[in-house]
Amino acid sequence: MASIRKGDTVQVISGKEKGKSGKVLEILQAKGRVRIEKLMTVKRHVKKGRSQTNPEGGIVEKAGTVAISNVMVVGKDGAVRREGIERDLGAKEKARLEKRKAAK
Repeated sequence: MASIRKGDTVQVISGKEKGKSGKVLEILQAKGRVRIEKLMTVKRHVKKGRSQTNPEGGIVEKAGTVAISNVMVVGKDGAVRREGIERDLGAKEKARLEKRKAAK
């Protein structure tokens, strides 16, 4: 679960939104879910005067969540990737490392 971070571009690998990709807005660690930009939108009905952002009320669309096991990080070139962590000896910082299969 720790490999996906806020701001990453991810692709949905199973479920209703399969094949679509977007930017991670929020990670709900306790529930094991991820909120992705413009995916799994849900509609909520808001009463008049109940919301400061929408005082007139009405129907509000919000980003829903996707199970964290159903998303995969997308690399810079657009291909879906596996990743590892690379760290030099004595260095405090860690770097993300893309793992790719060798071409046959």
